[in-house]
Amino acid sequence: MKVIVLTKRSLAAIALIVVLCVAIIISAVMFVPKAVATAAAGRLIPIYSVDKSEKVASLTFDAAWGNEDTQTLINTLRRYNVKATFFVVGAWVDKYPESVKELNDAGEEVMNHSNSHPHMPTLSRTDMLNEITACDNKIKAITGKTPILFRPPYGDYNNALIEALTSSGHYCIQWDVDSLDWKGIPASQIQQRVLSKVTNGSIILFHNAAKYTPEALPSIIETLQKRGYKLVPVSELIYRQNYTIDSAGKQHSVAQQSDVSH
Repeated sequence: MKVIVLTKRSLAAIALIVVLCVAIIISAVMFVPKAVATAAAGRLIPIYSVDKSEKVASLTFDAAWGNEDTQTLINTLRRYNVKATFFVVGAWVDKYPESVKELNDAGEEVMNHSNSHPHMPTLSRTDMLNEITACDNKIKAITGKTPILFRPPYGDYNNALIEALTSSGHYCIQWDVDSLDWKGIPASQIQQRVLSKVTNGSIILFHNAAKYTPEALPSIIETLQKRGYKLVPVSELIYRQNYTIDSAGKQHSVAQQSDVSH
């Protein structure tokens, strides 16, 4: 019988091969499940901004609590010939129906921010649809228009919510520029934050009852207009069909992507 004698060099080579094989196996095990999980998850993303070649952006205001600044905001927007989008909560509509009418009469968009401002992902699909429909109906009763845009309270969403919105004819809208006005920061800080972050296709978040927003807004609008930006409602900013949304939440026109590829 032939006896194989392993030298130290042979043993070292075998050990190295074993280590490499184990490393390859571990890497494969770690990588594949992640890729499969990501693909299986099929995470749905709201619209945070829009891919635009031209200088265009949207001002948006969430209305869930107070009402003391609504008319001031309307007056400021009118002064600069700007139309914005107001996402209102159904309970706010109940309290301030006259303000909803004034917003609509002024040409501002009045869109859906849920009926009672809950964390939507904690709800069943049925309850999600009830929240959406109840607020839609309240807005339509005053404006005669059914909202097509929905902003989740707290910016909180999941696949079930976006699926519910899609099935009910709504686009899920977030933002890529947060003024942080709800924190009560001074007007100068609100202005600096917004003006340093706006790019083509940006959706800017304000609140209608934030303390310093009325003071900050005129300078923001003036500066953006001087920079060549056109400020339009969100429904005019987004693509209604033939679009994709990337992992950062930027909406792209499929037609534009096709043109670029050719």
